[in-house]
Amino acid sequence: MLPRLASDFGVTVSQAAAIISAYAVSYACSQLVYGPLGDRFGKLRVVTLSLVGAALGCFACALAPDIAALAALRLFTGLFASTPVLLGMAYIADRVPAAERQPVIARFIVGTITGQALGPAVGGAATDLLGWRGTFALIGAVYAVVCAILLGRTRGQWAEEKPRAFPGHPFAVHLQLLRSSRVRHVVAVGFIETFIFFGAFSFLGAYLKLRFDLSLTAIGAILAGFGAGGILYTLFVKRLLRGLGQRGLVVAGGASAFAAYALAMLTPVPGMFACCTVALGFAFYMLHNTVQVKATEMAPEARATGLALYSAAWALGQAAGVAAMGLAVSVAGYRPPIIAFGACYLVLGLWMRRNLERL
Repeated sequence: MLPRLASDFGVTVSQAAAIISAYAVSYACSQLVYGPLGDRFGKLRVVTLSLVGAALGCFACALAPDIAALAALRLFTGLFASTPVLLGMAYIADRVPAAERQPVIARFIVGTITGQALGPAVGGAATDLLGWRGTFALIGAVYAVVCAILLGRTRGQWAEEKPRAFPGHPFAVHLQLLRSSRVRHVVAVGFIETFIFFGAFSFLGAYLKLRFDLSLTAIGAILAGFGAGGILYTLFVKRLLRGLGQRGLVVAGGASAFAAYALAMLTPVPGMFACCTVALGFAFYMLHNTVQVKATEMAPEARATGLALYSAAWALGQAAGVAAMGLAVSVAGYRPPIIAFGACYLVLGLWMRRNLERL
C-alpha cells in the first residue's frame, strides 16, 4: 500500500512509512497494559473486548484526510490490535507443558502466518480494486466479524479464568520481571530481531514497484510468499528440531535470511524474488519461533505480563527498524541497506547459538 499512499498524498515512500512506525509503537506500548490486564481479568475476555477498538480504528483510517491523520489513526488502532497473539500465546503456555510447547505454538501461529500470507495478497488486490480507503474499511469489517465470533464462542469460558489481583501497581510487575537477566536478554533479542528483519522486509514492496513496476496485486502476491514459507516451517518444525536442535535452527534461520535478502536484491527476475520471499518466511520462523518459546518460559509466574514485555520489544523493534531503513533508503537506495540488514540477521543467529542458555 505504501506506493499508493505516497502517490495519493504527495509524499515519499519513506514518509508514508511513518504509518507503519506509528502503528508499531502503539502496538508495542499497549501490550505493557494488556499483559497485566490478561493476567488480572482473563485472556479470552481482554482479547474479545479489545478488538472493538481495533475495528473502529480501521474504519476511521478509511476517512483520513492526510498522511499525518492516517498515522495518528494507525497509532489509535494499534492500541487495541495487539492482544490476540500476545494473550493467545500466554493462554497456550498456561495449558501446554514446556517440553511440548514449541510445536504447539508453531501450529498456533499458522493463523498469524496465514494472515501474513493473505494480508499482502488481499491488501494489494483490494487497494487496486477498492483503493486504500476501501482496504482499511475491509480490515475493520474483518476485526468486527472476529470480535463477534469470539464473543459468541468464548463468552461462556470467561468465568473459568478467575480474576487475580495485581501485586501492587500493574506496572510494578514489569519492573519486577526486568530484574531477571533472562527476561532482559529475551526482551533485547526480541527488539533486535524485528529491528533487523522487518526493517528490511517492510520496504520490499516499494523496491518491487521501483525495480519491476508491478501492479500492487502482483506485489502483494509476491510478498505473500513470506506467509507460505512460514506455513512450510510449521510442517517441518518437528523434524528440524530433531535434526538441528534449537542452536542449529537459529543459525540456519539467520544464514537463510541473509542469503534470501541478498538474492532478492540482486536477481533481475520477479519469479526468483518470489522464491526469496518464501525462503524469508521459512528462515524467519526458524529463528523467531525459538525466541517465542523462550519468551513463554521466562516468567511463568506472570506469563501474560512477561510476554507483554517481549511483544512490546518486538513491536518497538519493528517501528525503529522501519524508521532506520527509511532513513538508509533515502541516503543509499534500497539494495545496500537491505543486504546489510540481512547480514545482521545472520550475526544475530550466530550470537544466539553461543548464548542460547541465557534466554
